[in-house]
Amino acid sequence: MLVACTDNDSFSTAVGNRLSFSEDTVSFDTLFSTVPSATQTFWVRNQSSDGIRIQTVRLERGTQSGYRVNVDGTYLDPVGNDFEVRKGDSILVFVEVTTRENHAQEPQLLEDNIIFTLQNGQQQRVNLRTYSWDAQKINNLVISHDTVIDSRIPIILYGEGIQVDKGATLTLLNTELYFHDGSGIDVHGQLQATGCLFRGDRLDRMFDYLPYDRISGQWRGISIAPSSEQNVFVDCEIRNAWDAMVCDSTRLQMTNTVVHNNRGMGLSARNSVVTLSYCQFTNTMGGCLSLEGCEAIVDHCTIAQFYPFSADRGAALRFTNTAQPLLLLCTNTLVTGYADDVVMGETSDTTVVYDYRFDNCILRTDSVTDAERFERIIWETPKDSVQGKQHFRVIDEDNLCYDFAIDSISPAFKLDIGRQSRKE
Repeated sequence: MLVACTDNDSFSTAVGNRLSFSEDTVSFDTLFSTVPSATQTFWVRNQSSDGIRIQTVRLERGTQSGYRVNVDGTYLDPVGNDFEVRKGDSILVFVEVTTRENHAQEPQLLEDNIIFTLQNGQQQRVNLRTYSWDAQKINNLVISHDTVIDSRIPIILYGEGIQVDKGATLTLLNTELYFHDGSGIDVHGQLQATGCLFRGDRLDRMFDYLPYDRISGQWRGISIAPSSEQNVFVDCEIRNAWDAMVCDSTRLQMTNTVVHNNRGMGLSARNSVVTLSYCQFTNTMGGCLSLEGCEAIVDHCTIAQFYPFSADRGAALRFTNTAQPLLLLCTNTLVTGYADDVVMGETSDTTVVYDYRFDNCILRTDSVTDAERFERIIWETPKDSVQGKQHFRVIDEDNLCYDFAIDSISPAFKLDIGRQSRKE
């Protein structure tokens, strides 16, 4: 029993004995300043024939960079001492970071190094790097009077997000809004947005190949109440929400706006006056565009249903009457998707007006019986040489990467159908 030591218990200070690392650089995605990161890990391995003692592990910049490191269960504060890695063995290192404000408009590179000083005197290091982006953080913003927000730095919304009270108008100009889980916008007054981005606040990745920006259902979306009178979106993008936009008994105008990758509805409008021009409604589980009892004009839009996270996806375009009449004019618009039929029109009350017209469109749907409502239509089928995904520049289902710009091989490109360059 007294001589039971093995080679695994021998340690050497030979200069040739060095550690190896599963990563020589630990990179975080862009982070908002003062917001903690997710945890990254890497392995420290000993592939030599003897054990290696690590005299110290420290951050080169100490506590100045905002990185936090745990080595084999011990936090560096700011230095850790006396670690052992037996031959053929390994230890795990955890790294997090919370960056300080940069007082700059653009993301700033933040680097540090973890320095391993071995008992033999050698030093080895692993580089840490991220980009830190200053942002304004707001919790439960209530707009009770006319307000203009034109921010050069991103805004992160927490809590319920933004509430626009009845009688107040919120004007958003050239602003990026990032919504934390559970937050959104509730409009009882009016919302006017130009050149704005609405999305979730996760800037990191779910997997190495998959940014959270490509995952749906990260925030509540925009809800427009019946008390709201007029809402306008120009040159905006709304993505990654549950229901991107739901409006009831109001007026909505959207121009050159993208609604993409939402877990519920893209745009769901009920009993409203809706004008949509040069817009994109794509990849939503509950349906891309739904019009119920609306007076709607849809012109030069792309409506494409390739939602990747569920086979039980809704239609690309659905329209119906309610207690209110449906009056729909759809022109120069491309409607396509995975299914053989992605255009769903139905009437729930034959005593209420149900009137719709399609002109110069590409529609992926079964044959229709009311042919007088359709003029200059290309009826797309799965047998067409160019159909479905082939209309667009990039449909990368493996990496969930989409570019719905019309490809030059598509008949939509030649016939000026779908969301193409806007003619001012």
